[in-house]
Amino acid sequence: MPDQSLLVRSVPANLKRWIKDQSHNHNINQNKFVISALRNLMLDGQDQPLFTEQIAHEVNRSIDSFPFGFIDLFAGIGGFRLGLEKIGGHCVFTSEWDKYSQQTYAAWFGDKPFGDINEIAPSDIPDHDVLAAGFPCQPFSIAGVSKKRSLGVADGFQCKKQGNLFFRICEIVDEKKSPVLILENVKNLKSHDKKRTWLVIESELRNLGYHVFHKVIDAAHWVPQHRERIFIVCFNKQVFPERPDFQFPVEPEQKPMLSEIIEKTVDEKYTLTDHLWTYLQNYKKKHEAKGNGFGFGLIEDFSGTTRTLSARYYKDGSEVLLSQGSRRNPRRLSIVEAARLMGFGELVQTRDDVPVSDTQAYKQFGNSVVPAVVSAVGQECLKVIHKKWVEQSSNCILNNKSNAPRQRKRLAK
Repeated sequence: MPDQSLLVRSVPANLKRWIKDQSHNHNINQNKFVISALRNLMLDGQDQPLFTEQIAHEVNRSIDSFPFGFIDLFAGIGGFRLGLEKIGGHCVFTSEWDKYSQQTYAAWFGDKPFGDINEIAPSDIPDHDVLAAGFPCQPFSIAGVSKKRSLGVADGFQCKKQGNLFFRICEIVDEKKSPVLILENVKNLKSHDKKRTWLVIESELRNLGYHVFHKVIDAAHWVPQHRERIFIVCFNKQVFPERPDFQFPVEPEQKPMLSEIIEKTVDEKYTLTDHLWTYLQNYKKKHEAKGNGFGFGLIEDFSGTTRTLSARYYKDGSEVLLSQGSRRNPRRLSIVEAARLMGFGELVQTRDDVPVSDTQAYKQFGNSVVPAVVSAVGQECLKVIHKKWVEQSSNCILNNKSNAPRQRKRLAK
């Protein structure tokens, strides 16, 4: 007899959208909305509203999770979206230019992102409370800079394709007067170009009228992976005249272990061939002789964490390899394990939940932000936002503009 258990993944996309819209209209978390609806269905013969005032009151009192509108720029596969939705966020606009990332994002969230952010006027972007953006990091990362310079290619802000996209964010911020910004990038952003890059970024944000906070956070306290990224949180001085008492999240005391995300059985294709294993060992020795750290990291003790999952992982499997004992070659992470390592485990139960090739999937996970870290940073922002929270009928709780549209604008894809 087939399993009749309730599967959230089986809920049709149109019903998911209805639940999302209804929960937003009632200013309630989606889970609590569904529970409220089901509870009222059980009240046979009683004429009660679908949405209960008691639940509304509980949500309104919560600081850790309440509704706010956000835009998701350079969205990738939705790390910011997943993290912010967990604390009550409602995504009103998404932009991601990579067609493969768009496929994954659409499969997981039901929305196909708008494409190139340069092809939309900032004034056409919906009003919002929080602007979230993990703007392209390759021009500033240690590996990215090394590669570009070895090829004689410009890095940092001089990289025309990716490096100047920070200024596109500034144009949007200048137009929309976003109350809160949450930006993410590689740790090397602060030291790039003898710290001149960071000085430009901080100066631009301050000139736009923002209180600026920043911190390098290691995701290893939320997922079993050493992954240091800089988070930049900004508050609009028009909304928050006094510098807020904002604090970055306290790191959980107990770190998760790699063993918690390992699959019991994986496809044999993830085991390295003799040829590839020999090549990777020689590659690592060559770079060790040069005094740099390029090459694989072999994990034998699964009670700890891995090194950073790189966007280059898909090319040669050299970043994170798992030992299979002395009699077998190491193996790569499976796609499900890579998803779990980044904190997307709830969306990826099986390989079929990722709609792109292994090559693209590794690249997407390696480029993503860890949703759990976003949630933690976002919750600290909510403590500041809560003081300014006002009831109004738009998607926005802070960006108090008259006649703000309740439904997100339909933009040409």
